Amino acid sequence: MSNKTDLVALSRRTLLRGAATAAMSAVAGTAMAQSSALDELINAPRRGNWDDQFDAKASSGAANVISNVPMLSPNNKINILQAIGEYQAIVANGGWPQVNPTGDALRLGSVDPAVAVLRQRLMVSGDLPRSAGMSNSFDSYVDGAVKRFQARHGLPDDGVLGEFSLKALNVSADTRLMQLNKNLQRFEELKPDLGQRYIVVNIPAAHVEAVENDTVALRNTAIVGRESRPSPLVESKVSDIILNPYWTAPRSIVQKDIMPLMQKDPTYLARNNIRLIDGSGNEVAPETIDWFAPKAPNLTFRQDPGKINAMSSVKINFPSPDAVYMHDTPTQGLFNKLMRFESSGCVRVQNVRDLVVWVLKNTPGWDRQHIEQVIATRVSTPIKVADDIGVHWVYITAWSSKDNIVQFRDDIYHKDGDAQLALQANIGVEQPAGSIEDDILPQ
Repeated sequence: MSNKTDLVALSRRTLLRGAATAAMSAVAGTAMAQSSALDELINAPRRGNWDDQFDAKASSGAANVISNVPMLSPNNKINILQAIGEYQAIVANGGWPQVNPTGDALRLGSVDPAVAVLRQRLMVSGDLPRSAGMSNSFDSYVDGAVKRFQARHGLPDDGVLGEFSLKALNVSADTRLMQLNKNLQRFEELKPDLGQRYIVVNIPAAHVEAVENDTVALRNTAIVGRESRPSPLVESKVSDIILNPYWTAPRSIVQKDIMPLMQKDPTYLARNNIRLIDGSGNEVAPETIDWFAPKAPNLTFRQDPGKINAMSSVKINFPSPDAVYMHDTPTQGLFNKLMRFESSGCVRVQNVRDLVVWVLKNTPGWDRQHIEQVIATRVSTPIKVADDIGVHWVYITAWSSKDNIVQFRDDIYHKDGDAQLALQANIGVEQPAGSIEDDILPQ
């Protein structure tokens, strides 16, 4: 056992050393050959805005970031090792410059000395080809490179160097290298076989992948737990799907959320179709409860199925010690937000019915048409899933599913060890008074 471990460690060190040496040699050679040429281009007098004539099709660079290779594909470990070697070379050569524009957000058409620095920054990270040249003009090549950079960092690829794009650009190369090494450890801790069909929730990316035969069948935007109520890591298997589910509030949400809401608005439960049920199954009138008591009543708070149900039309169940699950939501507009860290631990899935159709495709009698017909009845209907479908909730902030394309995401739960990596501003912000979580808090 010890010899096997030593061989694995030696193999990893050898691969890293080889990748780092090759990358450092390439970067160093290119830097020596091009340094004087770049300086000459930057300083050339009366050179004008010749860059503005660059081919506009460079702006399609963001699309090249997308891959149908699953984030957790076994081959991606080689990609992340390669990325570590490349970033070691970047760090050894001094990293990349900080971009500090003095005026409005940089975008296509901007002319600013900071654009020359931006070009250097994007060239070092491989987002902008060195053949794009140097100038102060934000041309179509820079636009395409910024979009590619934004797509690699999970940002809206609009080509505008706004607050979050600028913050991501200015994370240092050695910090990104640390992030890659941290995530390599996470990859090494994953199960070697995730199954033929499985669902991955990457919490920092707030995205869901449905994977079949090592190919992404579906990608869905998600909403995951905020910092104060984080989504846990999960290793499980789908057990059943519930169409038109009841929602039963756990005591934690009853105590933290519903009790204060009822103190302010005694009609809250009635307006949201939430019934109080005692231990004998009898319904209890809300007006008989002291909502200012220090502890919530020992009753079941159950919301009827329907359009305003907290889980809306669908719930995907799997065994979990944290009692979490995936589900639909009536507040679809939240999926359009950049910062989708707002739940109490469960995962809301955009276009969740597409995911349910994929899960049930081998369960007899449950095609898309039948699923939609049952949802329209508003009758709660459980469905036992025939397939063996794994569920993996993971915390991966850096990975590569394509050669030389490295993806980074914010460290929303501060697990990577550098505060600079938690860029998005609303981390840990509670929901406003008068609202209620549309999933459960881990019990």
